[in-house]
Amino acid sequence: MRNHAITRANISPGPSLLARATRGIEPLLAAEIGRLGVVTRLRHREVWFRVREPGPHVLRLRTADDVFVLAAVAAGLGTSKASLAGLTDAVREAGLKEALALRARCGGGRTTGVDVSASFLGRRAYTRYDVEDAVGTELARALGARYHSRRGGGAPPPGTLSWRVAIEDDRATLAVRIAARPLHRRPYKRASVTGTLHPPVAAAMARLAGLDGAGTVLDPCCGAGTLLVEARAVAARPRLLGVDHDPEAVRAAARNAARDTRFGWAVADAGCLPLPSGHVDRVLVNPPWGRQVRATGLLSRGDRALWEELARVVAPGGVVVALLHAPEAAARMAAPDAAGFELREAIEVSLSGAHPVIGVFTCSR
Repeated sequence: MRNHAITRANISPGPSLLARATRGIEPLLAAEIGRLGVVTRLRHREVWFRVREPGPHVLRLRTADDVFVLAAVAAGLGTSKASLAGLTDAVREAGLKEALALRARCGGGRTTGVDVSASFLGRRAYTRYDVEDAVGTELARALGARYHSRRGGGAPPPGTLSWRVAIEDDRATLAVRIAARPLHRRPYKRASVTGTLHPPVAAAMARLAGLDGAGTVLDPCCGAGTLLVEARAVAARPRLLGVDHDPEAVRAAARNAARDTRFGWAVADAGCLPLPSGHVDRVLVNPPWGRQVRATGLLSRGDRALWEELARVVAPGGVVVALLHAPEAAARMAAPDAAGFELREAIEVSLSGAHPVIGVFTCSR
């Protein structure tokens, strides 16, 4: 006996989409989506929404890890392996043609074959591969396509139609990716360095900085330039300055910026910046955490040199948005005005198994 119920996604007239986010920045993604349509649900790492006019503009969401068309929701899913039959029923009863039509309107291209990725919370008698194979086999049958399983470590070939199944409690969602690859894989990332920042988090930091009206934006630990390139997407006018102690990082950043004249790059110590006092309106910075990237130069003695130098170069009323690892975040939050900055907002996020904090500071001088 089947113990599930199916709720089909409302594809028309209110298109139903699902955006994935890094944990902690879901409200920022919801705010970005709000300019395109209506947010219908905010969940752990997910924002569900409907757009007024479906189109490729949904693929320009900077704070989204990825965007999908929501095809079906199945409730009543149990923890036994036998309950996976409910998932195949959900696929069979889902509006697959409507979902794929909406995907095409939103910029989804042609595909060959089908792949499925699955995740779930809690203890269950089945594995993610059991979920993927159950759903993938049924999708392939319904769509007349070949299913490419990930079981055994195999990776789907390029150009497949990617579906996602997420199970939480007794509910499963089935969604299809719109773009050919996840949105967080930015085309501009031609070069990278160790510890490079996740682009949607960089985009969130740029939005928190309030770049409208800013004249000069600085990243004193620029790495591959991710923060400043994401800042360019938020506001077109500011002058973008990147500094790093590592010449290889500066070369990578310049390559990712694609010779845009709004950028300036320099090899220098973040504790002794080649800038006049009060020259900077906004700072975006991801200081070295000492995990993947070790601090060098004056920063190897601690973060005091960085903050004292920022206090010198930031104009009164300027804003610093910093991604701080746990020990540094705790110290900075406890005494935020030690170098002339006041804490305005703090957002904990999940990155690479750690829980750093995005701190938004205002220069109080």
